[in-house]
Amino acid sequence: MQIIGFSLNKISIERKEKQEGKLEIKQNINIDNISKDKINLSEGEIIKIDFTFNVDYNPALAKLEIKGQTVLLPNKEEIKDILKDWKKKQVSEKFRVPLFNFIMSKCNIKALELEDELNLPLHLPMPRLSPKKEG
Repeated sequence: MQIIGFSLNKISIERKEKQEGKLEIKQNINIDNISKDKINLSEGEIIKIDFTFNVDYNPALAKLEIKGQTVLLPNKEEIKDILKDWKKKQVSEKFRVPLFNFIMSKCNIKALELEDELNLPLHLPMPRLSPKKEG
């Protein structure tokens, strides 16, 4: 299975009034739809996956939402398996893990940029240097 396309359809981020208390940040990916389509470049078929990537800051400090689409070029057996699982609104782990890793790699970069623009705490820790311990 090859990922041959990625596009964003909606980016929304909202910062609310400053909240007091312990901040909890949750990240989530949802598959909204999976569909089969033809590709103009060859006789093969593709799989289109609509997704939503969310970062929620609780208690109600901010909400970030990114909606997009990923296009896959699987073989015929993989297409059957993916569509069969999707009829039950499920995605097999063999397929979900590489897909979610790809979506996270694309969306996390955009989310970090937006969080920085709105002066929000970053949902992922940034690498930090530590002073060298003498010893």
